[in-house]
Amino acid sequence: MASGIYNRFKANLMNKVVDLEADTIMCALMDDSHAFTATHNLWGEVSANDIGDKVVYTVGGIALGGKAVTQGATTKFAATDFEAGPGETLSAYHAVLWDDLAADELICSIDFGGIQACTNGTFKIQWHVDGIINLT
Repeated sequence: MASGIYNRFKANLMNKVVDLEADTIMCALMDDSHAFTATHNLWGEVSANDIGDKVVYTVGGIALGGKAVTQGATTKFAATDFEAGPGETLSAYHAVLWDDLAADELICSIDFGGIQACTNGTFKIQWHVDGIINLT
């Protein structure tokens, strides 16, 4: 199991295809069949591993809010913590971020290191203080 940034996203940054603050960035929850492959490009290449419709969570994920890119010696992309709920019952192994406005381009895959579950509650991903992605 691994986390990583998709190769195409790196090129998309340099070619100004993706705008992490202005575009609709989706966070999708994935099942245990998902595996990060750096050469995947589009949401359709990984969408079969989405956990599927739940109470609040829908196929394709939930749009991230509070997106911000902060420039510095380490430049970071951050967002408001991800939440699906209340009343949600689900199990996920990974999260995949993808750009809903830039032709469904993949951004990154985050491996939870095992099953993360929620029963009749709120499923939450608390992003690291250093951001979801950071460049040094």
